[in-house]
Amino acid sequence: MLIKIYPENQNPRLIDTITDCLKNGGVIIYPTDTVYAIGCDIHNHKALERLAQIKGIKPDKANFSLVCYDLSELSTYTRPIENEIFKLMKRLLPGPYTFILNASNAVPKIFQSKKKTVGIRIPDNEIIRNIIKEFGGPVASTSIHDDDDVIEYTTDPELIYEKYQSLVDIVIDGGYGGNEASTILDCTSGEIEVIREGKGSIDI
Repeated sequence: MLIKIYPENQNPRLIDTITDCLKNGGVIIYPTDTVYAIGCDIHNHKALERLAQIKGIKPDKANFSLVCYDLSELSTYTRPIENEIFKLMKRLLPGPYTFILNASNAVPKIFQSKKKTVGIRIPDNEIIRNIIKEFGGPVASTSIHDDDDVIEYTTDPELIYEKYQSLVDIVIDGGYGGNEASTILDCTSGEIEVIREGKGSIDI
């Protein structure tokens, strides 16, 4: 199913359709402030396995991130964060960053690396944040890559739908996406290490 949602005028009935899909173990493709992503309920193991299968990877090798509505969910899914790191997150989020943090026991094992860390995203995109708010918890996130040698990410939601319609339950058309992924910052040691420079400035 392809669902068109306008960021400035979101139809509550369509948001309900998407959240119901997530609650029933569905897999969705959604816009972020960077590239389009694919995700599901983080607590639904079958949906997570399906997500890994779509990406062509083993679940234990999947580097899925958690997309949260705001910073209030950090205390549930991460271990205590140093003050300076929290201030930085408060300044940069919502925004095009993924923060690698030490995972709490509430994070499903499929999300945790062997070091027991987890990626946290709060994208500056009202569509997915509104869905998460209505859903009542984070969703999984992994970027959609393009098979093209030149273009790394597909930006046109209709082309994404053509490619993935038989693999996922819903593709959300929120307009053209970007083709630059988030900047990844590893904060697990208390220091900030840039793992990948993406859309978010590293001049922080």
